[in-house]
Amino acid sequence: MASVQALSENDRRIVAAWAADCAERVLPVFEREAPDDARPREAIARARAFSRGELDAAGEIRRRFVANRAAQVVDSPAAKAAAWAAGQASGVAHMGAHALGAAAYAAKAAALAADGNGPDEISWQLEQLSAPAREALLRLPAVGTDSSGPLGAGLLASGVLGAHIRAIQAAL
Repeated sequence: MASVQALSENDRRIVAAWAADCAERVLPVFEREAPDDARPREAIARARAFSRGELDAAGEIRRRFVANRAAQVVDSPAAKAAAWAAGQASGVAHMGAHALGAAAYAAKAAALAADGNGPDEISWQLEQLSAPAREALLRLPAVGTDSSGPLGAGLLASGVLGAHIRAIQAAL
């Protein structure tokens, strides 16, 4: 049986566009430190292409960790979080819950960067949600309550990332 965190392919395509928006907003934080590393930008473009139905889930599942590796070439925690936001956005093809991961990492990147903060970023993210994306995200379990995916008891459920996801889910 598939994890409830996976969402249907249609719902994953819907939330992939929102996840890409969240990650793209903090992409400059990464690019200031690594202007020649295109992996996060390419991951965001793939998330958008997946959302439009131009890429299949299987191919994207194989590529979902590429952007995360870009975090190894930057030093600041904000730039690392921005790379992980892009990686989470590309991971939506695999599991819909990664959309909340993309938003949480983007809020973390904004909070760590000099030009923003987490709560303001979350407000912006929530304003970007389409009604279908909101409905899809409402199908996900509350962070920390289901161990069958990224919203389980691991990294996304703890610390600042967990707090950001809880804030997003509460606002939905």
